[in-house]
Amino acid sequence: MKIMVCYDGSDGSRAALDVSIKYAHAFKAKLHLVASMEKGTEDEQKDIQNLETGLKNGKDKLTSEGIGCETQLLVRGMTPGEDLVSYAREKGIDEIVIGIRKRSKVSKLFFGSTAQYLILNAHCPVITVK
Repeated sequence: MKIMVCYDGSDGSRAALDVSIKYAHAFKAKLHLVASMEKGTEDEQKDIQNLETGLKNGKDKLTSEGIGCETQLLVRGMTPGEDLVSYAREKGIDEIVIGIRKRSKVSKLFFGSTAQYLILNAHCPVITVK
């Protein structure tokens, strides 16, 4: 089994990683820690470094848990939602886990987020963790 964790180092993605660790142990799964950015311009180099550091920290945690994993920072010119769905298809991912943050009633009205895109377009089950 292959589980993709949408990981950016945020509280929500760390919670998603914790849930995924339990799933990985239960199902003998390999985890894919994946982050996505639309562009990788000079102005965004700090964001890229932060994501790379977050992915490395996540991989270190998984290694200490004895779980196999791959990390990938995607910068392919697509929106993060499109990019993550495309990556999941390319790699034959069986399940996607993504952290979400609590939103107010008004912001739920404008839920144009990566999580919503994944839920509506992924070929496999998507688990949201808050």
